[in-house]
Amino acid sequence: PERRRAHWTLLARARAVENQAFVLACGTAGTHARVPQAGHSIVVDPWGEVLAEAGAAEEILTVEFDPGKVSVTREQFPALKDRVL
Repeated sequence: PERRRAHWTLLARARAVENQAFVLACGTAGTHARVPQAGHSIVVDPWGEVLAEAGAAEEILTVEFDPGKVSVTREQFPALKDRVL
């Protein structure tokens, strides 16, 4: 829902950082069950930077990114090596 848009964006960025991966977060536009939806789909890089963001209306995002940035990020900040399996 629109009223939780800021939280949703923050959490999408957090997921990208904690997993050191690209995140494509697709937000519903318009209304659902008479509840205004946020829209604002985003593409986030492994450092949590938003590469592209749609508006509130239905929209198609086109983003070019380098998948190799995942391994570079993980080399620069090897946090995932601290996991205990």
